[in-house]
Amino acid sequence: MITCAKRAFLLLLLAAVYGCITVGRDFISHDFSWIVPNKTTRKEVRTVLGEPFRVGVDAGYMTWSYGYYRYSLFGEEKTKDLVIYFNKDGTVKSYTFNTSFPEEKKRWEGKAPPQKARDQEP
Repeated sequence: MITCAKRAFLLLLLAAVYGCITVGRDFISHDFSWIVPNKTTRKEVRTVLGEPFRVGVDAGYMTWSYGYYRYSLFGEEKTKDLVIYFNKDGTVKSYTFNTSFPEEKKRWEGKAPPQKARDQEP
C-alpha cells in the first residue's frame, strides 16, 4: 500500500522527470456564444463540455466548474477555468471564464462579450 507521503514523492519525481503536471481536462474555450443565459440547459452544457471538474453552490445557485491547469517546473504555469452558474430551473444564469494560456489571452483580449449574454440579465 502506498502512503500519502510516498504518493506525493512519486508525483514530485514524475514532475521532475517530465517537468509538467496537468490537472483537469482541456475544454473548448474559443467561443462561448452557444451559452445563452436563461435558455441553455445543464443537459446542453454537459453535452458540449462533458462532466464538470467540480460542482458547488453559490448563494443558493448550482455551479459547475471546468478547469484545466498545467504546471511546469521549467516554464510558466498555464491555467483556464470556466464557472457556470445555473438558475433554479436548470438554465444558465451566467458564466465566468479566465485563462492564462497566451494564445487564448490574445484571442480574448479586446473581444466584446457575446451580445446575448450581455443583454439578458435575469
